[in-house]
Amino acid sequence: MSLFPLGSSRSEDRAPSSLDTDALRESFTLVAERAPDLTGRFYAILFARRPEVRAMFAPSMRRQEEMLTRALAAVLEHLEDGPWLAGTLRALGAKHVAYGVTDEMYDWVGAALLEALADVAGADWTPRVAKAWTDAYGAISGLMMEGARAVETAPSSSAAE
Repeated sequence: MSLFPLGSSRSEDRAPSSLDTDALRESFTLVAERAPDLTGRFYAILFARRPEVRAMFAPSMRRQEEMLTRALAAVLEHLEDGPWLAGTLRALGAKHVAYGVTDEMYDWVGAALLEALADVAGADWTPRVAKAWTDAYGAISGLMMEGARAVETAPSSSAAE
């Protein structure tokens, strides 16, 4: 799934066009108003489903929840800015390699995030909103995994010495 239009030679060259930005922003505003603790709910779902990832986080989740909230808001703010999204999300994915995040874990996170959003949205979680968030998460995780792969395949500096 691509965040960028087909035919673009580089994803940084164009802004996203395949996302329903209105549905994403409207639903996020609604969810944030209903549940300011959305990220807490997300982590509760993630840890209930995948207790093995709990050890990857500090005992206190407050800072982590705040960082995730800011990251989601920043992505939504920059939906039309392809270069920002590509660079930021690839860098974030590269950073997550050091935490031990694997490709498989992106699916776990996506399922927990979508469930948390749907729970809070309730009847406002329409097929359109579900598709918008599924597409957006696919694009986000795809860019993050690209960043992770770049780190994993980069020659180490010690090998060059």
